[in-house]
Amino acid sequence: MPWFPVKKIRKQIKLLLLLVLLTCAAWLTYVHLSLVRQGRALRQRLGYGRDGEKLMGGTDGRGVRGALSTQRAEDSSESREEEQAPNGQGPNMLLPGGTGRPPPLNLTHRAPPWREEYLGQANLHVFEDWCGGAVGHLRRNLHFPLLPHMRTTVRKLAVSPKWKNYGLRVFGFIHPARDGDVQFSVASDDNSEFWLSPSESPAGAQLVAFVGKTGSEWTAPGEFTKFSSQVSKPRRLMASRRYYFELLHKQDDRGSDHVEVGWRAFLPGLKFEVIGSAHISLYTDESALKMDHVAHVPQSPASHVGGRLPQEEPRADMLRPDPRDTFFLTPRVEPSSLENVLEPCAYAPTYVVKDFPIARYQGLQFVYLSFVYPNDHTRLTHMETENKCFYRESPLYLERFGFYKYMKMDQEEDGEEDQQVQRRAFLFLNPDDFLDEEDDGELLDSLEPTEAGPARSGRRLPLPAARAPTEAGATPTAPTSPGPAHQQTPRRSRALSWAAKAARPLPLLLGRAPPPRAAAAQQPPKVYVTRVRPGLQAPPGALKPLSPGGPPWPPFPGVFLRPRPLPRVQLRPPPRPPRSRGYRTGGSQATEPRPPSQAQATQGSQEGPARLLGHAAPTENLNTSSETRPVTSFLSLSQASRPQLPGAEEEEEEEEGDDAAPGDEAASEDSEEAAAGPALGRWREEAIDWQRTFSVGAVDFELLRSDWNDLRCNVSGNLQLPEAEAVDVVAQYMERLNARHSGRYALLRIVNVEKRRDSARGSRFLLELEVRERGGSRLRLSEYVFLRLPGARAADADGDGESPEPAPAASARPDGRPELCRPLRLAWRQDVMVHFIVPVKNQARWVAQFLADMAALHTRTGDSHFSVVLVDFESEDMDVERALRAARLPSYQYLRRTGNFERSAGLQAGVDAVADPSSIVFLCDLHIHFPPNILDGIRKHCVEGQLAFAPVVMRLGCGSWPGDPHGYWEVNGFGLFGIYKSDFDRIGGMNTEEFRDQWGGEDWELLDRVLQAGLEVERLRLRHFYHYYHSRRGMWGTRGSRGRKGARREGP
Repeated sequence: MPWFPVKKIRKQIKLLLLLVLLTCAAWLTYVHLSLVRQGRALRQRLGYGRDGEKLMGGTDGRGVRGALSTQRAEDSSESREEEQAPNGQGPNMLLPGGTGRPPPLNLTHRAPPWREEYLGQANLHVFEDWCGGAVGHLRRNLHFPLLPHMRTTVRKLAVSPKWKNYGLRVFGFIHPARDGDVQFSVASDDNSEFWLSPSESPAGAQLVAFVGKTGSEWTAPGEFTKFSSQVSKPRRLMASRRYYFELLHKQDDRGSDHVEVGWRAFLPGLKFEVIGSAHISLYTDESALKMDHVAHVPQSPASHVGGRLPQEEPRADMLRPDPRDTFFLTPRVEPSSLENVLEPCAYAPTYVVKDFPIARYQGLQFVYLSFVYPNDHTRLTHMETENKCFYRESPLYLERFGFYKYMKMDQEEDGEEDQQVQRRAFLFLNPDDFLDEEDDGELLDSLEPTEAGPARSGRRLPLPAARAPTEAGATPTAPTSPGPAHQQTPRRSRALSWAAKAARPLPLLLGRAPPPRAAAAQQPPKVYVTRVRPGLQAPPGALKPLSPGGPPWPPFPGVFLRPRPLPRVQLRPPPRPPRSRGYRTGGSQATEPRPPSQAQATQGSQEGPARLLGHAAPTENLNTSSETRPVTSFLSLSQASRPQLPGAEEEEEEEEGDDAAPGDEAASEDSEEAAAGPALGRWREEAIDWQRTFSVGAVDFELLRSDWNDLRCNVSGNLQLPEAEAVDVVAQYMERLNARHSGRYALLRIVNVEKRRDSARGSRFLLELEVRERGGSRLRLSEYVFLRLPGARAADADGDGESPEPAPAASARPDGRPELCRPLRLAWRQDVMVHFIVPVKNQARWVAQFLADMAALHTRTGDSHFSVVLVDFESEDMDVERALRAARLPSYQYLRRTGNFERSAGLQAGVDAVADPSSIVFLCDLHIHFPPNILDGIRKHCVEGQLAFAPVVMRLGCGSWPGDPHGYWEVNGFGLFGIYKSDFDRIGGMNTEEFRDQWGGEDWELLDRVLQAGLEVERLRLRHFYHYYHSRRGMWGTRGSRGRKGARREGP
């Protein structure tokens, strides 16, 4: 036996362990460096990228080649489904859902074999019909980066298709001409990004230059140095190697679209030159591949980074979690145990139009909506900034007046009233001139007087305050102090509450007081509301009573009101005295002497203590004619009621000519001096009352809605059922349930209650309750009940006389209240088969997306009771049958038809392929995003011989996606329709003869026959049920016209 140094090893055990650790560390370092050279550095299984997103697949070295060509390579697509159920993600989900975490990355680490004939071109993928100008918007596209609209090539890195709302992805290899440091720059309109890998591996691509991040940045063609981010840092390149590059560009609907990449050697004074065909090559040849072959498409960090920014709060209320979304996963109470809970009764609502002749497309008027409790947040509140049709107000009224009619402003206190009058000096001379309640609708848009009205006795029209020249023959009344005995009785009008305050002086109107009236019996005339100039305030004695013993001028608080228009009058030009300073004279008015009192007043208006801030004191101007009265012209009113521009004052002075008096000259000179002062403005700024409060009552606009199918408003959600009514029905049912089963079930919460109202016989309810069985787990109770009105008796729907309804029509309740009963032949089946019928033609990327969503639905719900029936009209861009076989679906059928695309014929062929008449056929479309509870929703609302289901889909707008839905409810479309096959065959199926060469309108025609057959059509808006945005350009290749409806809308 050989000698073994056990004792020495025991003594040196620590040194040996250290040597082993060092050896392992050296080996791991070597492996890591080797992988770095290959672009496959060791990384953690779950790390965080620089944008805060989890890199869940960073260590996956298999790439997309080990996956199926259509399914597994689509892991990076941006289709999102709502993640309501825990652990809802399956390992084979094609389009993983959830709004809280990004999809796993499946980066391409190894490039395909390269050939010499690839030189001179680069791969170009086009993504059309997508709004936005940022590259981040392109990454949110449903089909980016695997399924573009078009695959082609370019010969240089400068592309300008002269189109709108598209995105480009250019990728390939760059071949440097020589070794050295190179700088790159990108220019585009709108945003763009240029990525470059240090090797030929797409997984190592790095962002080196970009134009903007928000979509608002752009450059002119060839403008390579506008932004600092456009120019990259110098990078060492070798001529013997090729480098993978990727260019992303996004263009909106404005500007001159272009994108170009330039490079230059890192030397002073050199300019950027566009990279031409001599230095680029293809990544791979795609000319012989069909559109559903996606395994060769490279996936790099450029394809995924920043695609979705995490949002703490969803923008739409519909995106918030709701128990309805996952309630179908809860085990259901056996329907057999609920049969004897309620008394059976016949169910035949009065709104069913069986055998009733209706005109073509008139069935839309016989579709009623259901009420829902609790609120399912299907109302598109985030879209009401642009569309306020939910509120039953005129759009023009809302734009002009808003919602102020629902507010009642609080009255101001007495202490604040004085300050308000000082802030806003508005002069109302006659409260009768204001609009009353009956004149509420007569709103005036201008101050121009209209037709002349009947003259009022005892009233005279004064001259406007802005133009009150002093003339001979006017005898002003001596100023006196108003007393309390002269105060007027307070009067009220529509929006005015005022009273005369004798002790408070009235602010002046443009610095001049209005002329007094000759008699006390004369009422103040109509004037227009205007504002005073700053700093102007009448002296205490300036506002004298109109006559001895008469009432003073009543001041009013500042309230915006419109007086009635003044009648047009014919002015007679009065004679004018001669003027000095070279002004023209218009008559011999100077021959009449001026009274001493007026001369003193005029002198006092130009100088003395009555002069305020350079303005003249108030003066008078009365016509001396014995037959005429003081009148007001429209020009004068306009000048008195509107602010004057600085440059318009001189023109008015020149145009006045004969109309101005010497008193006006002084006043105008003083006004110019006051306006020229830097510290004094001409007008006082609008005062804001930050302390204004108001009263408002609770308003429930849902009460204003009816159950008619509203085709005008496409943002309103489902009708809301009052809580008291829902709770009362649930309480009655639970009382009966516990009486039958001796308190076996306890109510946990009300998940969903749906009501269809029939005012003649009663209301139908769908109760969905979460209950707990005694000593057991939580269960789901989902049953239809009927709340029968007292004295209402419904005849048997089929007239067979087999209805077990009791003979007395009155309710069995002693208090005469409505009684719950179990409607006959109105029970839904949970395990019924659902067949999705979809006709397709040359829609490879949408077919792949649809099959991916169906496979994800099967994985997430575990429901195998559904089938996909694809009717293919000779698609040339993909092998639809092979894609069906590769998809992981529980059941499918493939039907091939020749000729042009015909939706009606395709749907009819798909329904004919279904053998079971007791199964549900769902006439579907290809561009639909399904919620996880879609199967449960179809089954609940389809009852053989009774109910058909037409869910309302939300049509997404351009650039919108399920994670941020912007769009509207398709309230007019009935193309998505669920019905039992036996009922479908009974009504005659699709109209294939009339809608042979056109599509659009076949859904309305089908609805007419469904209603005439005596079926109800349940109409509900479903949460997370979207129709993806797409254009019709080059879709189906149909021949002929689509008809009138086809020209109006695109089929859902």
